[in-house]
Amino acid sequence: KDADVEGKQLQKTPSVSKDSHKLHLKKPARTARPASETSGGVENDGDQQNGNDSAGHKQFKAEKRKRKDEKEKPMNKKKKVEEVEKKKAEPDIWFDDVDPDDIEAALGPEAADIVRKRSGMLKSSAEVTEKVLVKEHGFEGLTRAVAMDCEMVGVGCDGEDSILARVSIVNHFGKCIYDKYIKPTEKVTDYRTAVSGIRPADIENGEAIKTVQKEVAQILEGRILVGHAIHNDLKILLLDHPKKMIRDTQKYKPFRQRVKSARPALRVLCKEILNVKVQQGEHSSVQDAQATMRLYTLVKKQWEAELKAARAGQFQKSPRKPKTPKNQSKLIQISR
Repeated sequence: KDADVEGKQLQKTPSVSKDSHKLHLKKPARTARPASETSGGVENDGDQQNGNDSAGHKQFKAEKRKRKDEKEKPMNKKKKVEEVEKKKAEPDIWFDDVDPDDIEAALGPEAADIVRKRSGMLKSSAEVTEKVLVKEHGFEGLTRAVAMDCEMVGVGCDGEDSILARVSIVNHFGKCIYDKYIKPTEKVTDYRTAVSGIRPADIENGEAIKTVQKEVAQILEGRILVGHAIHNDLKILLLDHPKKMIRDTQKYKPFRQRVKSARPALRVLCKEILNVKVQQGEHSSVQDAQATMRLYTLVKKQWEAELKAARAGQFQKSPRKPKTPKNQSKLIQISR
C-alpha cells in the first residue's frame, strides 16, 4: 500500500509542476476580467506587437456609425411627420372663375397665392411686374419707338393747377433712357405724393424746365412716341409731335373694346391685357412708360398694319370722270 501511494505521488508531482509552469506562463488568462476586456487586451497586445491598431479602429468606427444611425432615425421620422403635416396644412382651394384678389380679401394672401399658382397667374410683386414689362437682356439705347410719361405737382390755390415735376422715357425694350426731376418755377402747394410719388427733396435740386424741354425734344425727333393720354404729357412739356408718329394706348380701339371703356385707365389695361398690376399706391413715371410700351409692342404688328391700311385708303385717288369731246358739246348747244 505504501509503495502504491508513493508511486501515485511520484506520478502526480511532475504533472502538477508542469501545470504550475503552464499557469505561470499564461498569467493574464487566470485574472478575473470580463470576456470583452480580456479579448480587447489580447488583441491590443497583438496589435502593439504588429505595430497596427486596426481592430480597435474598426470597433471604434462601428460604434460611431451605430450612434450616428440612432440619431438619424428619429430625425428622419420627424421630417416625415413635418412633411405630412405640411401637406395637410395646405388648404384645398378649387374656386372656379374667382378673382385671386377677392380670395385674398376674404381668405388671406396665402390662399390667393395658391390659386394664382394653380391657375398660372403672375403674382403682383415688383420683381414679377418688371420681368413682364422689361426685356431682361434688351438693348439699352435709343430705338425707333420710345414711350414717355410725366408726373405733375399742384400749384396755385388749393393746388388745382399743374406743373411738370418728372419726365421719364423708355426705349422699345422697356429700358429707361431718360429720367429727370424738374425744379419748380412756382411755389408748390400740393405735391400729390400719394399719386405722383413726388416729394420736396426730389425736385428741390431738379433740372431747369428749359433744359428738359430741349433734351426731350431731341429724343422725340423723328421717332414714334408711345404713351397713355400722351396729349397731356406733351401739353405740360409745351412740346408738339406729329400726329402720325403718336401711338396712344388710351385711344387704341381694340383696347377700348376689350375693357368696354371709352377712356380706359392704364392700370385697367395692364390688369386685363398684361395680367400685372401697376399704379398700386404711388405712381412711377418709369413704370407707367414701360407699361404703355409693353402694351404697344404686344399689338405692334396689328396696330401698324391698321394705320398703314388707313393711310393707303386716304391717299387713293378718286376715279377720273371721262371728258366729253369738244365737237359733241358744240352739237348739243346747236340742237338746243
